[in-house]
Amino acid sequence: MLSFDIQSLESRAVVVNAELRPDDPIWQEGDPLPSGPLHVSGRLSSAGQGRFYWHGQIDGAAVMPCRRCLAEAKVEVHDDLHLIFAGAGDEETDDPDVYRIEPRARELDLRPAVREQWLLDVPGYALCREDCQGLCPTCGADLNEGECECPPAADSRWDALRKIDSK
Repeated sequence: MLSFDIQSLESRAVVVNAELRPDDPIWQEGDPLPSGPLHVSGRLSSAGQGRFYWHGQIDGAAVMPCRRCLAEAKVEVHDDLHLIFAGAGDEETDDPDVYRIEPRARELDLRPAVREQWLLDVPGYALCREDCQGLCPTCGADLNEGECECPPAADSRWDALRKIDSK
């Protein structure tokens, strides 16, 4: 459960220990989805009238295509989060690091903030392994599985240097 009653939060802190599933409606098309449930934990407490502070962690993994060979690559994502939530009338809501609580909201939903932090933490690319050889630019063969049958590519821009080297 990642939604909490605001009225009860004003009187006591709560421990957050929940999962955000990849099929949750909070995810949008094009988001890099977690490969399994995203574990969300921490402590949510009042930080003054209409303000709340969450110190927590997110832990999960994403499966992405390798940037060199397009095979699946698993990326672990771990982050410590320190988030402030404030009511709509609060002057701090102009700060992009403060999450806005809608007027008359009865619940504080952590899911949009967790989604945003996940999107910031997931790398833009992944490698299936550090020594990935990638794909042949000519025939598209996976060079991790061995050499392809293509002749070595010759770049004519280097011909002048090759002549010097052969003397």
